Parts: sequence; structure tokens; C-alpha cells
Amino acid sequence: MRETEGYLSVFIGTYTEPIRFGTGVVLQGKGKGIYWLTLDLSDGSLQWEGFTEQVRNPSYLTVSPNRMFLYTVNELKEYEGKQSGSLTAYRIDWLHKRFLFLNRQPSLGTDPCHVTINSEGTHLFVSNFMSGSVVVFPIHADGSLGEPTDFIQHQGSSVDPVRQTGPHAHSLTLDLAERFAFVPDLGIDQIVIYSFDQKTGKLLKAPIPTCPVSKGAGPRHFEFHPSGRFAFLINELASTLQLYEFDGETGNLILKQTVSTLPIGYTGPNTCADLHVHPSGRFVYGSNRGHDSIVVFNMDEENGSLQYNYHQSTFGKTPRNFAVDPTGNYLVVANQDSDMIVTFKIDTKDGKLIKASSIEIPTPVCVKLIEYSHA
Repeated sequence: MRETEGYLSVFIGTYTEPIRFGTGVVLQGKGKGIYWLTLDLSDGSLQWEGFTEQVRNPSYLTVSPNRMFLYTVNELKEYEGKQSGSLTAYRIDWLHKRFLFLNRQPSLGTDPCHVTINSEGTHLFVSNFMSGSVVVFPIHADGSLGEPTDFIQHQGSSVDPVRQTGPHAHSLTLDLAERFAFVPDLGIDQIVIYSFDQKTGKLLKAPIPTCPVSKGAGPRHFEFHPSGRFAFLINELASTLQLYEFDGETGNLILKQTVSTLPIGYTGPNTCADLHVHPSGRFVYGSNRGHDSIVVFNMDEENGSLQYNYHQSTFGKTPRNFAVDPTGNYLVVANQDSDMIVTFKIDTKDGKLIKASSIEIPTPVCVKLIEYSHA
């Protein structure tokens, strides 16, 4: 067995069957399930290890803090005869590099597109995109999912006649202290803010319950700066990235800056997808689908501002999701529509990206970089 030091495990979620997006476009999923790759930190090369079958549209993944369990959404419009997707829990078999099925729960809404877990590993948070709801599930000691402790249905609409006729919860992010939960809702142009009660597993209305976003922006993903003082939002429809100052006492977000994710002069179609902050806090990355690039911004923590750095082609089509490794040395991109995972070496001095390797994976959607565990 390969020595684990100097390597990361790479878990890839894919589309395994046809799916109709909010745009009306139908994508023919070609994936076989959840793929397991290995990333060599010495040169950025990727090696295929295997995949887990019999899982439908595992389009977004999360791993428990103890690295013993993996959870995936099953991005579906119907599950067991009801209008719902589902969630699947697995135990991670590190020795044999495979995922062992634990149980499955309905997501209580259609097209679940995002899943995350708290730092204690006690609760799982799911965002149902098409139906616009957020659900909390307790996690049992054996890693399986219990019956939901909370369900919240968003309401409203916004200005886009195709994409914003109803609520579309797109993700949920906890602040570093895990007092508050932030849900960008693409359909209503708001970041909905909750207080999280870990004892009860409830999402309660926060003192300042919403942060409005410009009409037609389509908020999608939200992430905190490592300092906890700032947060970032990427807007799918407007192709913008926004910087906020965060008040940890009230959960309030104060908008500091809005920047375009596209180069000056670009007039082609584009929708933004993912957003990540470098572990150093010095660089912020966002993905453009259409322009097919990663935009890089420099973060000035002292002044609380973003400065444009440059754009890097992803050498593929539709960079849906990407991840920055914990060491801050590599960025791995899933090019959904060209069936390709591409690894970039990060120049930690200036944040720029240099292509290191690539590997073919059919319709990749989600990338998770995980340190090996002996669990």
C-alpha cells in the first residue's frame, strides 16, 4: 500500500443519470458514482483508485470531521414516489479505498444540491435547490442519518423570469463559531441568516434574518475568510463576487465591495459556480462557467478589500466545483462538460495557478480533498 504521507485522497461526485437544471437544459449524466483518486503533493499528479456504484447523482459531498464518514446528496426530483431527492451516508473504508453504505434519507425537497456538516459532526445541513428548502439531520454515533430535526421552506421570488420564479436555496455555511448559518437563495436574491441551536438541531431566525442582494444577482455560494472577520459571496447570474464584513455578535453582514468575475470586454454567456479562499487568506478564487476560468483576487485584510489578480483557463468546459488543498499548494477543478479533473499548482507568493496534471472522469460535479485517515 502506498505511503500516505505526501498524498491526499480526492473524492469526486458525479452525475450518473439525466438531470434537468433550472435553466431547462437537460444534462446527460455519464458518471458511475463517487470516484476515489489520490493527489500526489510532490507534483500534483492524480491517480485513479476506484469508484462506488449504485448511488444516483451524487452531485455534492461532505466528509465528517473525524474523516470516518462521507455524505452525499442524491440530486433527484423524485424519490420513493415523492417529490424529493435523498441523502446517502457511507463509512469510509480507508484500507480498501471504498465507501460502505450506511443508510439513506429523503431530503424532503427536490434537487438537493449542497450538503455540509458542523465541526462536532452531530448535524448535517442540506439545501434543496429546486424546491427552495433547508433541512437539518442528526448524525448517529455509527455515522447513519436520523430523522430530520428541522425543515424550513423559503418563500418568494425575484426578477429573472426563468431562474427566479421561486426560492432556490443553494448552499449553507456556518460561521467559524457556528453560531449562525448563512443560506444564499438564488431564487429570492437574499442571504437568509439563521441562528443554529446545536442542542436541538434547529435553525432559528437570526437577529438580522436576511441580507438582501442586488436584484437578479442569484446568490450561490458563501465562504468565510480564515480570520472570521470577512465573508465572500459569489453570484451565479450576475457573475459577481461580493466582500462583506461580518459581525460575530449579531450575524450581520456589511457589504464592502462588489467585483466582476469576468475580464473587461467579455460579452459571452457566463454563470458563476464555486468560491474558495486560500488557507493563507491572501487569495480568493471563483469559477466561471462560459468563460471557463478561475478568477483570482488578492485579499487585503488590513483594508478589507479585493484587488483583481488575473484569470486562469481551466482547460475544460464548465468548471462547476473546485477545491484548494489544506496545504494551500494545489487547486483541483471539476470541468463538468468536458469530463475532466484538472490540478493546478498554486504559487503561494502571488496566488497564480500553473497546470500540473489532469485525469478523465465523466461528468464530474464536486471535488473534496481529504487527508488520509487511519480510522
